[in-house]
Order: sequence, then C-alpha cells, then structure tokens
Amino acid sequence: MGKLDFDVLFKHSDRFLEGFLNTIQVSIMALIGSFILGAIMAIFRISPIKPLNWIGTAFVEFIRNIPLLLVVFFFYLGLPSLGISLDGFVSGTLGLTIYTAAFIAEAIRAGIQTVPRGQLEAARSSGLSYVQAMNLIILPQAIKIVLPSIGNQFINLVKNSSILAVVAGMDLMYFADLVNSDTFQPLSVYTIVALFYLVLTLPLSFLVHYMERRFGQSDAEARGRKGKPKKNKPAGQVTM
Repeated sequence: MGKLDFDVLFKHSDRFLEGFLNTIQVSIMALIGSFILGAIMAIFRISPIKPLNWIGTAFVEFIRNIPLLLVVFFFYLGLPSLGISLDGFVSGTLGLTIYTAAFIAEAIRAGIQTVPRGQLEAARSSGLSYVQAMNLIILPQAIKIVLPSIGNQFINLVKNSSILAVVAGMDLMYFADLVNSDTFQPLSVYTIVALFYLVLTLPLSFLVHYMERRFGQSDAEARGRKGKPKKNKPAGQVTM
C-alpha cells in the first residue's frame, strides 16, 4: 500500500484502457460542442439584436457562476424528474460541453472586441450579412488572437472530464476508483491515472504554445512589412 506498484496497470489494463478511450471520446465530443456553442454565444453577446444579446449574456453569466458538478447533476438527476433519463456518460458530456462553452464564449467575445469595428462595417457595406461578416471576417481574426486562452480552456476540459466519475460516466477516473476498490493501492492507481491525463494534456499544451509562437511570429512579420518604407525607383527606369 505504501509504494508504487505498476503491476496494477498490467493486471487491470482492460479497465484503464477502456476508461482512457472513453475520456478521449468525451473530451473530443465536448471540445467540438463547446467550441461551436461558445462561438454562437459570443456572437449573441455582441449582437445588435437585443433578445440574442440577452440570451448570450444570461447563458455566460449563469453558467460561469455555478459549479460544473451542478450542471452535470442537472442532466443526470434533474431531467429524470421531467421524464428524460440520460446515462452518466451523456450527462457528463453535455454538462462538460455547456460549462466549457461559457468560458470559450467569453474568450471569443474578448477577441472579437479587439478587431477594429471598421472591418465589420466595411464588410456589411460590401453586401455581406451580419452572420457572413462574422464568420468570414471577424471570427477568424478573433480566434487567432485568443487562441492561447481557448487552448487553455480545452486543456481544462480534459482535466474536468474526471467529473464523469461522480455520475458513473465510465471515464478514466471512474475505472480508477473501481480498480482502487479492488486493490486498495490508491498511490499506485492514481499515479497511473495522473500519467494517463498527462498523455492527453501535455501534447495539447505544447500545441498551444507552438501555435501561439507561430501566430505571434507571423503577426510580427506582417507588421514589419507594413512598416518597411517603399523603395523609390531610379529616375528614368522603365517598368514592364
């Protein structure tokens, strides 16, 4: 009990592997869903249409200020009282998606506000609708600006996926608890689980840092090209 025993991993490899794969699955699903929902809510928050603005603001402010566990319990324990029963995996995925979407929405909104408003007005005057201008002109720039913040939210999402263990969501932490109840080796079991999570989060962290440096370098080069004075052509030179 008092020392690391990695034989636990090999003896219960089927459980660890199933939980690891389920954690990857829920993370990918929640990542995609939270990004889409977060982008929509960010657009709602800055929309000139008041009802959409109210919906976006209410969503972000409400979800950001309640615990993730409460959101998951709403789907797992609350909906059955309305005749809608969801298993732990679905409840956890939905809760994780909605909770993360609120933080992504706020990050994207901040990015949108850093884009000069004149670009939106120019896009509208050229014939694009509000949605088209957002999708084609504003959002790509905003996401590029706040990419590190969004990347950190995705890393947090992977770690927060452990909440599924509370509702029997069949994730890595859920199976770790089962293995621990059979082996009574918490030090070994949860050390192994920590290593599994690092396998997921460290590559994401490196990717975020790489993209941040890459975009920062491209922006610096673009600013350098803009600031470089144009060379005057020699007098009498004929251009083809």
